[in-house]
Amino acid sequence: MEIIGAAALIAVGIVLAAVLYGRVHGAGVAAAGVQAAAGVKAVEVELPERTASLAQREAGLARREAELARRDAELDKERDAVVGARQDLERELERVSGVSAARAKQLLLKEIEDQARHDAARLIRQIEEETKRDAERRVRNILSVCMQRLAAGHAAETTVSVVHLSTDDMKGRIIGREGRNIRALENLTGVDFIIDDTPGAVVLSGFDGVRREIARQTLEKLLQDGRIHPARIEEMYYQAKSELETHIVEIGEESVFEAGVQGLDPELIKLLGRLKFRTSYGQNVLAHSVEVARLAAMMADELGASPKTARRAALLHDIGKSVTHEIEGPHALVGGELARKHGESEAVAHAMEAHHNEVEPQTIEAVIVQAADALSGARPGARGESLEQYVKRLRDLEQLAGRHKGVDKVYAMQAGREIRVMVAPGAIDDDAATLLSYEIAREIEKELEYPGQIKVTVIRESRAVEYAR
Repeated sequence: MEIIGAAALIAVGIVLAAVLYGRVHGAGVAAAGVQAAAGVKAVEVELPERTASLAQREAGLARREAELARRDAELDKERDAVVGARQDLERELERVSGVSAARAKQLLLKEIEDQARHDAARLIRQIEEETKRDAERRVRNILSVCMQRLAAGHAAETTVSVVHLSTDDMKGRIIGREGRNIRALENLTGVDFIIDDTPGAVVLSGFDGVRREIARQTLEKLLQDGRIHPARIEEMYYQAKSELETHIVEIGEESVFEAGVQGLDPELIKLLGRLKFRTSYGQNVLAHSVEVARLAAMMADELGASPKTARRAALLHDIGKSVTHEIEGPHALVGGELARKHGESEAVAHAMEAHHNEVEPQTIEAVIVQAADALSGARPGARGESLEQYVKRLRDLEQLAGRHKGVDKVYAMQAGREIRVMVAPGAIDDDAATLLSYEIAREIEKELEYPGQIKVTVIRESRAVEYAR
């Protein structure tokens, strides 16, 4: 019974709790319903206002669209009018000028193209002139630096040698009975023995330096021995000749060492040594070759070329002069063939052949050798001529150029290394002036003898003068 009573009490409590919850929840739901009804009423009031505002905006957009459409139509009309006016203008221009629009366009494009070509040519010419000035400035700098670094001395040599005598009585012994001794000397050596009133001296004259040196040594040996007769003369001659051959090899080896060249063929060294006894316009050819080798090596270093090739070619460039009496042809070409024959490279042989333009220079080393050769020969004191020969050469130059038709004046410049020919512009045009310079240069090569090279400049000048009053 007690259990039943407890259960009844619990059931009563649950019922009371349920009744209380229902009342509270119902009040909340009612409050929420009241608020929702108020919100709906507010939206119903604002909705017509928003609808009216949207309608006004739509009307404004429609008006703007209409205005834009009207403006587009007006622009289309104006565009059509402009196109029509342009077409009318083009037709009128074609009628007035007599040229179609397509033809006018072609003419305009051609004019623009010609102008562009002219501007491009002017720019190219300007660039070429600037490049030439820069190159000349650099060349002058390189040459001046090389000349300063190589301060070589120069001594003019002639075609005579002098043998000093202890007494003038020796002159008679040299001549011999009825001149047999002096005839034997001259016949063996090929050199003129000049015995005159000059006290204590005998002059040996001959263009071949080797023969002249052999004759000098032969005579000195005879004077030391004291026995002078044809048999003894012949003995001393062959002895001097043999000794000179050995001496020539030593001279060649010294020059090779001095120039800084290695590995030359012994025959080339011997030919180099022979150049010791040859001169060109008073300049010793061997000394000139060594100097050119040094200059060429320094110039090659400055220009980034091969110093070894330039040095070898420069040292050997005149080697053909040592055999020109044995082999026909220009010494440059002869020297190139000798170099190839004795194992030198094609680059060296080509540079040797090109130093006087017998062949066209194809390498920078060939141009360097050519420049170094000209520089060595043109240095003050390197070469010399007598005043009479110098004046005669200048006179011959001017006369040779002046005998051509259309030549007005001729001037020899730069100590005879350049001639400037003034021509009458009415008698000779530009093409004929170019041909005239070529003809004069070829005639100079054929008819005159001169050191180095001669530049021929033909000047044709036209002037128009008027006065403003």
